Amino acid sequence: MSIFVEISIIIVLATVVSIIMKLLKQPLIIGYIATGLLAGPYVLRIIQTQETIQALAEIGIAFLLFIVGINLSPRVIREVGAISLITGLGQVIFTSGIGFLIARTLGFDTTTALYVAVALTFSSTIIILKLLSDKGDLNKLYGKISVGFLLVQDIVATFILILIASFSETGVEDRIVSGMMLLGKGIVLTVFFLFIGAKVLPILERFFARSQELLFISSIGWGLGVASLFHAVGLSIEVGALIAGVTLAVSPYHYEIAAKMRPLRDFFVVLFFVVLGSQIALGDVTAQIVPAVILSLFVLVGNPLIVIILMGMLGYRKRTGFLAGLTVAQISEFSLILIALGFRNGHVSSDIVSLVTMVGIITIAASTYMILYANRIYGLLAPLLSIFERKKARQEQNYDEEYDIILFGANRIGQDFVNVFSHSEKKLLVVDYDPKTIELLDKAGIACRYGDVEDLEFLDELPFSSVKMIISTIPDAEANALLLKKIQERKEDIIVIATAYSILDAEMLYEEGASYVVTPHFIGGALVSEMIDKYGFHADSFAFERTKHITYLNLKKRQEGMHVRSDIY
Repeated sequence: MSIFVEISIIIVLATVVSIIMKLLKQPLIIGYIATGLLAGPYVLRIIQTQETIQALAEIGIAFLLFIVGINLSPRVIREVGAISLITGLGQVIFTSGIGFLIARTLGFDTTTALYVAVALTFSSTIIILKLLSDKGDLNKLYGKISVGFLLVQDIVATFILILIASFSETGVEDRIVSGMMLLGKGIVLTVFFLFIGAKVLPILERFFARSQELLFISSIGWGLGVASLFHAVGLSIEVGALIAGVTLAVSPYHYEIAAKMRPLRDFFVVLFFVVLGSQIALGDVTAQIVPAVILSLFVLVGNPLIVIILMGMLGYRKRTGFLAGLTVAQISEFSLILIALGFRNGHVSSDIVSLVTMVGIITIAASTYMILYANRIYGLLAPLLSIFERKKARQEQNYDEEYDIILFGANRIGQDFVNVFSHSEKKLLVVDYDPKTIELLDKAGIACRYGDVEDLEFLDELPFSSVKMIISTIPDAEANALLLKKIQERKEDIIVIATAYSILDAEMLYEEGASYVVTPHFIGGALVSEMIDKYGFHADSFAFERTKHITYLNLKKRQEGMHVRSDIY
Protein backbone atom coordinates (compact mmCIF):
# COMPACT_ATOMS: atom_id res chain seq x y z
CA MET A 1 0.00 0.00 0.00
CA SER A 2 1.43 3.41 -1.00
CA ILE A 3 1.76 6.21 1.54
CA PHE A 4 -0.81 8.25 -0.43
CA VAL A 5 -3.44 5.51 -0.22
CA GLU A 6 -2.60 4.88 3.42
CA ILE A 7 -3.06 8.53 4.42
CA SER A 8 -6.21 8.77 2.30
CA ILE A 9 -7.81 5.84 4.11
CA ILE A 10 -6.80 7.29 7.49
CA ILE A 11 -8.36 10.66 6.65
CA VAL A 12 -11.59 9.04 5.41
CA LEU A 13 -11.77 6.93 8.58
CA ALA A 14 -11.06 10.01 10.70
CA THR A 15 -13.88 11.83 8.94
CA VAL A 16 -16.40 9.10 9.75
CA VAL A 17 -15.30 8.88 13.38
CA SER A 18 -15.27 12.68 13.71
CA ILE A 19 -18.87 12.89 12.48
CA ILE A 20 -19.85 10.53 15.28
CA MET A 21 -17.92 12.66 17.80
CA LYS A 22 -19.62 15.80 16.51
CA LEU A 23 -23.04 14.23 16.98
CA LEU A 24 -22.02 13.33 20.56
CA LYS A 25 -20.79 16.94 21.09
CA GLN A 26 -17.26 15.75 21.80
CA PRO A 27 -13.99 17.46 20.80
CA LEU A 28 -12.69 15.98 17.56
CA ILE A 29 -9.38 15.18 19.26
CA ILE A 30 -11.12 12.12 20.76
CA GLY A 31 -12.18 11.03 17.29
CA TYR A 32 -8.60 11.33 16.03
CA ILE A 33 -7.26 9.16 18.85
CA ALA A 34 -10.04 6.63 18.25
CA THR A 35 -9.13 6.62 14.55
CA GLY A 36 -5.55 5.76 15.47
CA LEU A 37 -6.74 2.92 17.65
CA LEU A 38 -8.84 1.55 14.77
CA ALA A 39 -6.08 2.05 12.19
CA GLY A 40 -3.41 0.61 14.45
CA PRO A 41 -1.94 -2.88 14.66
CA TYR A 42 -4.70 -4.28 16.90
CA VAL A 43 -7.75 -3.61 14.70
CA LEU A 44 -7.61 -2.69 10.96
CA ARG A 45 -3.80 -2.54 10.61
CA ILE A 46 -3.96 0.32 8.10
CA ILE A 47 -0.82 2.09 9.32
CA GLN A 48 2.20 0.46 7.69
CA THR A 49 4.64 3.34 6.98
CA GLN A 50 4.90 4.48 10.59
CA GLU A 51 8.01 6.65 10.13
CA THR A 52 6.54 8.77 7.32
CA ILE A 53 3.30 9.39 9.13
CA GLN A 54 5.25 10.13 12.32
CA ALA A 55 7.23 12.81 10.42
CA LEU A 56 4.01 14.42 9.18
CA ALA A 57 2.62 14.19 12.71
CA GLU A 58 5.62 16.14 14.03
CA ILE A 59 4.83 18.90 11.55
CA GLY A 60 1.30 18.95 12.91
CA ILE A 61 2.39 19.30 16.51
CA ALA A 62 4.83 22.04 15.47
CA PHE A 63 1.95 23.97 13.89
CA LEU A 64 -0.20 23.32 16.96
CA LEU A 65 2.38 24.75 19.35
CA PHE A 66 3.20 27.57 16.93
CA ILE A 67 -0.41 28.76 17.14
CA VAL A 68 -0.47 28.30 20.92
CA GLY A 69 2.61 30.52 21.08
CA ILE A 70 0.98 33.17 18.89
CA ASN A 71 -1.85 33.36 21.43
CA LEU A 72 0.55 33.69 24.38
CA SER A 73 0.19 37.47 24.43
CA PRO A 74 1.28 39.12 27.70
CA ARG A 75 -1.60 41.56 27.30
CA VAL A 76 -4.12 38.84 28.22
CA ILE A 77 -2.37 38.04 31.51
CA ARG A 78 -2.00 41.72 32.40
CA GLU A 79 -5.74 42.23 32.03
CA VAL A 80 -6.55 40.02 35.00
CA GLY A 81 -3.40 40.79 36.98
CA ALA A 82 -2.03 38.60 39.72
CA ILE A 83 -4.99 36.21 39.89
CA SER A 84 -3.91 34.37 36.73
CA LEU A 85 -0.34 33.98 37.94
CA ILE A 86 -1.28 32.90 41.47
CA THR A 87 -4.00 30.50 40.36
CA GLY A 88 -1.95 29.11 37.46
CA LEU A 89 1.19 28.43 39.50
CA GLY A 90 -0.80 27.32 42.54
CA GLN A 91 -2.77 24.80 40.53
CA VAL A 92 0.41 23.47 38.89
CA ILE A 93 2.15 23.01 42.26
CA PHE A 94 -0.77 21.39 44.09
CA THR A 95 -1.86 19.18 41.20
CA SER A 96 1.64 17.88 40.51
CA GLY A 97 2.32 17.30 44.22
CA ILE A 98 -0.93 15.45 44.93
CA GLY A 99 -0.73 13.65 41.57
CA PHE A 100 2.75 12.39 42.41
CA LEU A 101 1.53 10.95 45.71
CA ILE A 102 -1.41 9.25 43.98
CA ALA A 103 0.87 7.79 41.29
CA ARG A 104 3.31 6.46 43.89
CA THR A 105 0.39 4.95 45.84
CA LEU A 106 -0.67 3.18 42.63
CA GLY A 107 2.77 1.53 42.53
CA PHE A 108 4.60 3.56 39.87
CA ASP A 109 8.34 4.20 40.24
CA THR A 110 9.61 7.72 40.93
CA THR A 111 10.39 8.69 37.31
CA THR A 112 7.08 7.38 36.02
CA ALA A 113 5.18 9.03 38.88
CA LEU A 114 6.82 12.37 38.04
CA TYR A 115 5.80 12.08 34.41
CA VAL A 116 2.24 11.12 35.30
CA ALA A 117 1.96 13.89 37.90
CA VAL A 118 3.16 16.57 35.50
CA ALA A 119 0.90 15.22 32.75
CA LEU A 120 -2.11 15.65 35.05
CA THR A 121 -1.14 19.26 35.69
CA PHE A 122 -1.78 20.88 32.33
CA SER A 123 -5.17 21.65 30.84
CA SER A 124 -6.02 22.09 27.18
CA THR A 125 -5.82 25.76 26.21
CA ILE A 126 -7.04 25.03 22.69
CA ILE A 127 -10.07 22.98 23.75
CA ILE A 128 -11.05 25.49 26.46
CA LEU A 129 -10.69 28.45 24.09
CA LYS A 130 -12.97 26.67 21.62
CA LEU A 131 -15.60 25.80 24.24
CA LEU A 132 -15.59 29.28 25.81
CA SER A 133 -15.77 30.87 22.38
CA ASP A 134 -18.75 28.70 21.41
CA LYS A 135 -20.49 29.72 24.65
CA GLY A 136 -19.63 33.40 24.18
CA ASP A 137 -17.88 33.46 27.58
CA LEU A 138 -14.36 34.51 26.54
CA ASN A 139 -15.05 38.09 27.58
CA LYS A 140 -16.60 37.23 30.94
CA LEU A 141 -14.53 37.54 34.09
CA TYR A 142 -14.10 33.81 34.65
CA GLY A 143 -13.24 33.38 30.95
CA LYS A 144 -10.50 36.01 31.15
CA ILE A 145 -9.07 34.48 34.34
CA SER A 146 -9.22 30.99 32.83
CA VAL A 147 -7.38 32.05 29.69
CA GLY A 148 -4.82 33.83 31.88
CA PHE A 149 -3.91 30.86 34.07
CA LEU A 150 -4.03 28.46 31.12
CA LEU A 151 -1.39 30.61 29.45
CA VAL A 152 0.64 30.50 32.67
CA GLN A 153 0.41 26.71 32.47
CA ASP A 154 1.63 26.83 28.86
CA ILE A 155 4.67 28.87 29.90
CA VAL A 156 5.50 26.39 32.67
CA ALA A 157 5.01 23.53 30.21
CA THR A 158 7.51 25.16 27.85
CA PHE A 159 10.27 25.03 30.46
CA ILE A 160 9.39 21.45 31.39
CA LEU A 161 9.57 20.41 27.73
CA ILE A 162 13.05 21.98 27.54
CA LEU A 163 14.16 19.93 30.55
CA ILE A 164 12.62 16.71 29.25
CA ALA A 165 14.24 17.20 25.86
CA SER A 166 17.64 17.45 27.56
CA PHE A 167 17.42 14.10 29.36
CA SER A 168 19.14 11.03 27.95
CA GLU A 169 19.71 7.56 29.30
CA THR A 170 22.93 8.57 31.09
CA GLY A 171 23.64 8.91 34.78
CA VAL A 172 21.86 11.33 37.05
CA GLU A 173 24.81 13.76 37.21
CA ASP A 174 25.17 13.75 33.45
CA ARG A 175 21.45 14.40 33.14
CA ILE A 176 21.67 17.38 35.47
CA VAL A 177 24.67 18.87 33.66
CA SER A 178 23.15 18.19 30.26
CA GLY A 179 19.82 19.59 31.40
CA MET A 180 21.38 22.79 32.74
CA MET A 181 23.40 23.29 29.55
CA LEU A 182 20.40 22.81 27.31
CA LEU A 183 18.27 24.99 29.58
CA GLY A 184 20.90 27.69 29.20
CA LYS A 185 20.85 27.27 25.42
CA GLY A 186 17.07 27.42 25.48
CA ILE A 187 17.06 30.64 27.52
CA VAL A 188 19.67 32.28 25.27
CA LEU A 189 17.81 31.30 22.09
CA THR A 190 14.48 32.40 23.58
CA VAL A 191 15.85 35.82 24.57
CA PHE A 192 17.48 36.19 21.15
CA PHE A 193 14.29 35.39 19.25
CA LEU A 194 12.17 37.57 21.52
CA PHE A 195 14.57 40.43 20.72
CA ILE A 196 14.25 39.65 17.00
CA GLY A 197 10.48 39.51 17.41
CA ALA A 198 10.41 42.92 19.08
CA LYS A 199 12.94 44.79 16.92
CA VAL A 200 13.32 43.09 13.53
CA LEU A 201 10.11 41.19 12.74
CA PRO A 202 7.83 44.29 12.87
CA ILE A 203 9.86 45.81 10.02
CA LEU A 204 9.75 42.62 7.96
CA GLU A 205 6.07 42.02 8.70
CA ARG A 206 5.07 45.37 7.24
CA PHE A 207 6.65 44.19 3.99
CA PHE A 208 5.24 40.65 4.17
CA ALA A 209 1.74 41.87 5.03
CA ARG A 210 1.46 43.63 1.67
CA SER A 211 0.63 40.22 0.23
CA GLN A 212 -1.62 37.66 1.93
CA GLU A 213 0.29 34.80 0.28
CA LEU A 214 3.67 36.23 1.27
CA LEU A 215 2.51 36.64 4.88
CA PHE A 216 1.31 33.04 4.84
CA ILE A 217 4.50 31.46 3.48
CA SER A 218 6.82 33.69 5.54
CA SER A 219 4.95 32.70 8.73
CA ILE A 220 5.38 29.01 7.90
CA GLY A 221 9.05 29.57 7.17
CA TRP A 222 9.55 31.41 10.45
CA GLY A 223 7.76 28.79 12.56
CA LEU A 224 9.41 25.73 11.04
CA GLY A 225 12.79 27.48 10.74
CA VAL A 226 12.97 28.40 14.43
CA ALA A 227 11.72 24.92 15.40
CA SER A 228 14.48 23.33 13.29
CA LEU A 229 17.13 25.57 14.84
CA PHE A 230 16.05 24.53 18.35
CA HIS A 231 16.22 20.90 17.22
CA ALA A 232 19.71 21.44 15.80
CA VAL A 233 21.10 22.55 19.19
CA GLY A 234 19.57 19.57 20.99
CA LEU A 235 16.23 21.01 22.08
CA SER A 236 12.84 19.79 20.94
CA ILE A 237 11.01 20.86 17.80
CA GLU A 238 7.95 21.48 19.95
CA VAL A 239 9.68 24.08 22.11
CA GLY A 240 11.13 25.83 19.06
CA ALA A 241 7.71 26.06 17.42
CA LEU A 242 6.21 27.46 20.61
CA ILE A 243 8.92 30.12 20.94
CA ALA A 244 8.49 31.02 17.26
CA GLY A 245 4.83 31.67 17.95
CA VAL A 246 5.53 33.70 21.09
CA THR A 247 7.74 36.08 19.09
CA LEU A 248 4.70 36.89 16.93
CA ALA A 249 2.24 37.21 19.84
CA VAL A 250 2.44 41.01 20.00
CA SER A 251 2.39 41.48 16.23
CA PRO A 252 -0.59 43.46 14.88
CA TYR A 253 -0.93 40.70 12.29
CA HIS A 254 -0.99 37.75 14.68
CA TYR A 255 -4.76 37.19 14.37
CA GLU A 256 -4.44 36.80 10.61
CA ILE A 257 -1.31 34.64 10.88
CA ALA A 258 -2.96 32.30 13.39
CA ALA A 259 -6.09 32.09 11.24
CA LYS A 260 -4.08 31.17 8.16
CA MET A 261 -2.13 28.48 10.04
CA ARG A 262 -5.21 26.70 11.36
CA PRO A 263 -6.14 24.72 8.24
CA LEU A 264 -2.59 23.35 8.02
CA ARG A 265 -2.58 22.65 11.74
CA ASP A 266 -5.93 20.88 11.59
CA PHE A 267 -4.73 18.54 8.84
CA PHE A 268 -1.33 17.63 10.24
CA VAL A 269 -2.47 17.45 13.87
CA VAL A 270 -4.96 14.75 12.87
CA LEU A 271 -2.00 12.56 12.00
CA PHE A 272 -0.31 13.27 15.34
CA PHE A 273 -3.27 12.08 17.38
CA VAL A 274 -3.87 9.20 15.00
CA VAL A 275 -0.29 8.04 15.58
CA LEU A 276 -0.79 8.53 19.31
CA GLY A 277 -3.96 6.44 19.23
CA SER A 278 -2.25 3.72 17.22
CA GLN A 279 0.32 3.34 20.01
CA ILE A 280 -2.36 2.32 22.53
CA ALA A 281 -1.94 -1.36 23.27
CA LEU A 282 -5.27 -3.05 23.95
CA GLY A 283 -3.65 -5.32 26.49
CA ASP A 284 -2.33 -2.27 28.34
CA VAL A 285 -5.83 -0.76 28.38
CA THR A 286 -7.32 -3.58 30.42
CA ALA A 287 -4.36 -3.58 32.77
CA GLN A 288 -4.45 0.20 33.30
CA ILE A 289 -8.22 0.74 33.55
CA VAL A 290 -8.24 1.10 37.36
CA PRO A 291 -5.35 3.60 37.54
CA ALA A 292 -6.90 5.50 34.59
CA VAL A 293 -10.24 5.86 36.40
CA ILE A 294 -8.59 6.97 39.66
CA LEU A 295 -6.38 9.54 37.94
CA SER A 296 -9.29 10.76 35.81
CA LEU A 297 -11.43 11.33 38.91
CA PHE A 298 -8.59 13.35 40.44
CA VAL A 299 -8.39 15.54 37.32
CA LEU A 300 -12.18 15.92 37.03
CA VAL A 301 -12.77 16.69 40.71
CA GLY A 302 -9.42 17.55 42.28
CA ASN A 303 -8.20 20.10 39.72
CA PRO A 304 -11.40 22.21 39.81
CA LEU A 305 -11.45 22.00 43.61
CA ILE A 306 -7.89 23.37 43.81
CA VAL A 307 -8.84 26.34 41.61
CA ILE A 308 -12.07 26.98 43.56
CA ILE A 309 -10.17 27.02 46.87
CA LEU A 310 -7.44 29.33 45.53
CA MET A 311 -9.91 31.79 44.00
CA GLY A 312 -12.06 31.71 47.13
CA MET A 313 -9.02 32.60 49.24
CA LEU A 314 -8.34 35.52 46.86
CA GLY A 315 -11.84 36.84 47.45
CA TYR A 316 -13.66 35.80 44.29
CA ARG A 317 -17.27 34.69 44.37
CA LYS A 318 -18.06 31.00 44.37
CA ARG A 319 -19.69 31.08 40.93
CA THR A 320 -16.63 32.67 39.32
CA GLY A 321 -14.33 30.16 41.02
CA PHE A 322 -16.53 27.22 40.04
CA LEU A 323 -16.78 28.18 36.37
CA ALA A 324 -13.04 28.86 36.18
CA GLY A 325 -12.32 25.58 37.98
CA LEU A 326 -14.18 23.54 35.37
CA THR A 327 -11.76 24.73 32.71
CA VAL A 328 -8.94 22.67 34.27
CA ALA A 329 -10.94 19.45 34.49
CA GLN A 330 -9.05 17.73 31.67
CA ILE A 331 -5.48 17.10 30.58
CA SER A 332 -4.06 18.79 27.52
CA GLU A 333 -2.15 18.28 24.30
CA PHE A 334 0.95 19.21 26.32
CA SER A 335 0.29 16.21 28.56
CA LEU A 336 0.20 13.86 25.59
CA ILE A 337 3.26 15.51 24.02
CA LEU A 338 5.10 15.21 27.35
CA ILE A 339 4.40 11.49 27.63
CA ALA A 340 5.30 10.98 23.96
CA LEU A 341 8.66 12.69 24.62
CA GLY A 342 9.19 10.56 27.73
CA PHE A 343 8.51 7.40 25.74
CA ARG A 344 10.83 8.58 22.95
CA ASN A 345 13.61 9.19 25.49
CA GLY A 346 13.07 5.81 27.15
CA HIS A 347 11.86 7.26 30.47
CA VAL A 348 8.39 5.67 30.44
CA SER A 349 6.98 2.52 28.88
CA SER A 350 4.24 2.14 26.27
CA ASP A 351 1.69 1.20 28.93
CA ILE A 352 2.14 4.65 30.51
CA VAL A 353 1.49 6.24 27.11
CA SER A 354 -1.72 4.20 26.96
CA LEU A 355 -2.61 5.18 30.54
CA VAL A 356 -2.21 8.92 30.02
CA THR A 357 -4.01 8.74 26.68
CA MET A 358 -6.93 6.98 28.38
CA VAL A 359 -7.00 9.69 31.06
CA GLY A 360 -7.00 12.27 28.27
CA ILE A 361 -9.95 10.66 26.50
CA ILE A 362 -11.97 10.30 29.72
CA THR A 363 -11.28 13.79 31.07
CA ILE A 364 -11.67 15.64 27.76
CA ALA A 365 -15.00 13.92 27.11
CA ALA A 366 -16.35 14.44 30.64
CA SER A 367 -15.11 18.03 31.04
CA THR A 368 -16.72 19.03 27.74
CA TYR A 369 -20.12 18.14 29.14
CA MET A 370 -19.25 19.80 32.45
CA ILE A 371 -18.40 23.09 30.72
CA LEU A 372 -21.37 22.99 28.34
CA TYR A 373 -23.78 22.44 31.25
CA ALA A 374 -21.83 24.45 33.83
CA ASN A 375 -24.75 26.67 34.85
CA ARG A 376 -27.02 23.70 35.56
CA ILE A 377 -24.31 21.95 37.56
CA TYR A 378 -23.63 25.14 39.51
CA GLY A 379 -27.32 25.41 40.38
CA LEU A 380 -27.12 21.98 42.02
CA LEU A 381 -23.82 22.55 43.84
CA ALA A 382 -24.18 26.23 44.82
CA PRO A 383 -25.13 25.57 48.50
CA LEU A 384 -22.09 23.29 48.98
CA LEU A 385 -19.75 25.80 47.31
CA SER A 386 -20.57 28.51 49.85
CA ILE A 387 -17.84 27.21 52.16
CA PHE A 388 -15.24 28.37 49.61
CA GLU A 389 -16.57 31.95 49.42
CA ARG A 390 -15.53 34.72 51.78
CA LYS A 391 -18.28 36.54 53.63
CA LYS A 392 -17.14 39.76 51.95
CA ALA A 393 -16.29 38.72 48.42
CA ARG A 394 -14.65 41.29 46.22
CA GLN A 395 -16.78 43.34 43.83
CA GLU A 396 -16.11 41.66 40.55
CA GLN A 397 -15.71 43.63 37.37
CA ASN A 398 -15.76 42.23 33.88
CA TYR A 399 -12.77 43.06 31.72
CA ASP A 400 -14.68 42.63 28.50
CA GLU A 401 -13.25 43.17 25.06
CA GLU A 402 -16.57 44.39 23.76
CA TYR A 403 -17.32 46.61 20.79
CA ASP A 404 -20.49 48.30 19.58
CA ILE A 405 -19.38 48.59 15.95
CA ILE A 406 -16.99 46.65 13.74
CA LEU A 407 -15.85 48.53 10.64
CA PHE A 408 -14.34 46.58 7.74
CA GLY A 409 -12.17 48.85 5.63
CA ALA A 410 -10.80 52.16 6.94
CA ASN A 411 -9.83 53.76 3.63
CA ARG A 412 -11.98 56.07 1.49
CA ILE A 413 -15.47 56.37 2.95
CA GLY A 414 -14.39 54.19 5.85
CA GLN A 415 -12.21 57.06 7.10
CA ASP A 416 -15.34 59.16 7.65
CA PHE A 417 -16.77 56.47 9.92
CA VAL A 418 -13.47 56.24 11.81
CA ASN A 419 -13.40 59.99 12.40
CA VAL A 420 -16.99 60.06 13.64
CA PHE A 421 -17.00 56.98 15.86
CA SER A 422 -13.51 57.43 17.32
CA HIS A 423 -14.77 60.60 19.02
CA SER A 424 -18.07 59.12 20.22
CA GLU A 425 -18.97 56.90 23.17
CA LYS A 426 -19.54 53.96 20.83
CA LYS A 427 -16.69 51.45 20.94
CA LEU A 428 -15.27 50.85 17.49
CA LEU A 429 -13.08 48.03 16.16
CA VAL A 430 -11.56 48.52 12.71
CA VAL A 431 -10.57 45.58 10.51
CA ASP A 432 -8.35 46.23 7.48
CA TYR A 433 -5.90 44.24 5.36
CA ASP A 434 -3.60 47.18 4.57
CA PRO A 435 -0.59 47.04 6.97
CA LYS A 436 0.03 50.79 6.63
CA THR A 437 -3.55 51.55 7.66
CA ILE A 438 -3.28 49.24 10.67
CA GLU A 439 -0.03 50.91 11.70
CA LEU A 440 -1.60 54.39 11.53
CA LEU A 441 -4.72 53.30 13.44
CA ASP A 442 -2.60 51.64 16.11
CA LYS A 443 -0.52 54.80 16.56
CA ALA A 444 -3.74 56.82 16.85
CA GLY A 445 -4.96 54.54 19.65
CA ILE A 446 -7.89 53.15 17.64
CA ALA A 447 -8.71 49.49 18.23
CA CYS A 448 -7.84 47.59 15.07
CA ARG A 449 -7.01 44.17 13.67
CA TYR A 450 -5.22 43.16 10.51
CA GLY A 451 -7.22 40.62 8.57
CA ASP A 452 -9.05 39.65 5.41
CA VAL A 453 -12.85 39.59 5.39
CA GLU A 454 -12.77 36.52 3.12
CA ASP A 455 -10.78 34.52 5.71
CA LEU A 456 -13.46 32.54 7.56
CA GLU A 457 -11.04 31.40 10.26
CA PHE A 458 -10.20 35.04 10.97
CA LEU A 459 -13.88 36.01 11.13
CA ASP A 460 -14.41 33.32 13.78
CA GLU A 461 -11.91 35.15 16.02
CA LEU A 462 -13.77 38.48 15.99
CA PRO A 463 -15.77 39.49 19.13
CA PHE A 464 -19.27 39.46 17.62
CA SER A 465 -21.09 38.75 20.89
CA SER A 466 -21.57 42.41 21.91
CA VAL A 467 -21.58 44.04 18.47
CA LYS A 468 -24.72 45.96 17.49
CA MET A 469 -23.66 47.14 14.04
CA ILE A 470 -21.22 46.06 11.34
CA ILE A 471 -20.19 48.42 8.55
CA SER A 472 -18.34 47.21 5.47
CA THR A 473 -16.82 49.73 3.07
CA ILE A 474 -15.22 46.94 1.04
CA PRO A 475 -16.15 47.37 -2.66
CA ASP A 476 -16.14 43.61 -3.37
CA ALA A 477 -19.78 42.48 -3.45
CA GLU A 478 -18.90 38.77 -3.08
CA ALA A 479 -16.78 39.51 0.01
CA ASN A 480 -19.68 41.46 1.51
CA ALA A 481 -22.07 38.61 0.75
CA LEU A 482 -19.69 36.17 2.50
CA LEU A 483 -19.53 38.50 5.51
CA LEU A 484 -23.34 38.71 5.66
CA LYS A 485 -23.66 34.94 5.60
CA LYS A 486 -21.09 34.56 8.39
CA ILE A 487 -22.76 37.19 10.56
CA GLN A 488 -26.16 35.56 10.15
CA GLU A 489 -24.65 32.30 11.39
CA ARG A 490 -23.30 34.02 14.51
CA LYS A 491 -25.94 36.65 15.33
CA GLU A 492 -29.22 37.37 13.57
CA ASP A 493 -30.22 40.68 15.19
CA ILE A 494 -27.16 42.65 14.11
CA ILE A 495 -27.41 45.69 11.81
CA VAL A 496 -25.21 45.31 8.74
CA ILE A 497 -24.38 48.22 6.46
CA ALA A 498 -22.58 47.15 3.28
CA THR A 499 -21.16 49.01 0.29
CA ALA A 500 -21.85 48.45 -3.40
CA TYR A 501 -20.68 50.23 -6.52
CA SER A 502 -23.43 49.03 -8.84
CA ILE A 503 -27.21 48.71 -8.67
CA LEU A 504 -27.07 44.95 -9.30
CA ASP A 505 -24.59 44.46 -6.45
CA ALA A 506 -26.77 46.54 -4.12
CA GLU A 507 -29.84 44.45 -4.98
CA MET A 508 -27.86 41.25 -4.39
CA LEU A 509 -26.68 42.43 -0.96
CA TYR A 510 -30.22 43.37 0.04
CA GLU A 511 -31.32 39.87 -0.96
CA GLU A 512 -28.51 38.47 1.23
CA GLY A 513 -29.93 40.34 4.24
CA ALA A 514 -28.09 43.66 4.42
CA SER A 515 -29.83 46.24 6.60
CA TYR A 516 -28.70 49.08 4.34
CA VAL A 517 -26.42 49.34 1.31
CA VAL A 518 -24.28 52.41 0.69
CA THR A 519 -23.84 53.17 -3.03
CA PRO A 520 -21.33 56.04 -3.15
CA HIS A 521 -21.58 56.80 -6.87
CA PHE A 522 -25.37 56.89 -6.94
CA ILE A 523 -25.80 58.70 -3.65
CA GLY A 524 -23.49 61.44 -4.97
CA GLY A 525 -25.46 61.64 -8.21
CA ALA A 526 -28.76 61.70 -6.35
CA LEU A 527 -27.65 64.62 -4.17
CA VAL A 528 -26.54 66.63 -7.19
CA SER A 529 -29.85 65.89 -8.87
CA GLU A 530 -31.73 67.20 -5.84
CA MET A 531 -29.61 70.36 -5.88
CA ILE A 532 -30.42 70.93 -9.53
CA ASP A 533 -34.15 70.46 -8.89
CA LYS A 534 -33.98 72.84 -5.92
CA TYR A 535 -31.73 75.60 -7.28
CA GLY A 536 -32.18 75.31 -11.01
CA PHE A 537 -29.39 77.22 -12.74
CA HIS A 538 -28.86 80.00 -10.18
CA ALA A 539 -25.08 80.36 -9.78
CA ASP A 540 -25.35 82.09 -6.40
CA SER A 541 -27.15 79.11 -4.91
CA PHE A 542 -24.49 76.69 -6.16
CA ALA A 543 -21.81 79.02 -4.78
CA PHE A 544 -23.44 78.74 -1.35
CA GLU A 545 -23.30 74.91 -1.54
CA ARG A 546 -19.72 75.14 -2.82
CA THR A 547 -18.72 77.27 0.19
CA LYS A 548 -20.27 74.79 2.62
CA HIS A 549 -18.42 71.89 0.99
CA ILE A 550 -15.08 73.73 1.03
CA THR A 551 -15.63 74.58 4.71
CA TYR A 552 -16.22 70.89 5.39
CA LEU A 553 -13.06 69.90 3.50
CA ASN A 554 -10.98 72.49 5.36
CA LEU A 555 -12.34 71.19 8.66
CA LYS A 556 -11.24 67.70 7.65
CA LYS A 557 -7.82 69.06 6.74
CA ARG A 558 -7.45 70.73 10.14
CA GLN A 559 -8.32 67.42 11.82
CA GLU A 560 -5.60 65.66 9.80
CA GLY A 561 -3.02 68.46 10.25
CA MET A 562 -2.91 69.35 6.54
CA HIS A 563 -2.31 72.83 5.05
CA VAL A 564 -5.60 74.71 4.61
CA ARG A 565 -6.04 76.68 1.40
CA SER A 566 -7.99 79.93 1.46
CA ASP A 567 -7.60 80.93 -2.20
CA ILE A 568 -10.38 78.65 -3.48
CA TYR A 569 -13.29 80.48 -1.90
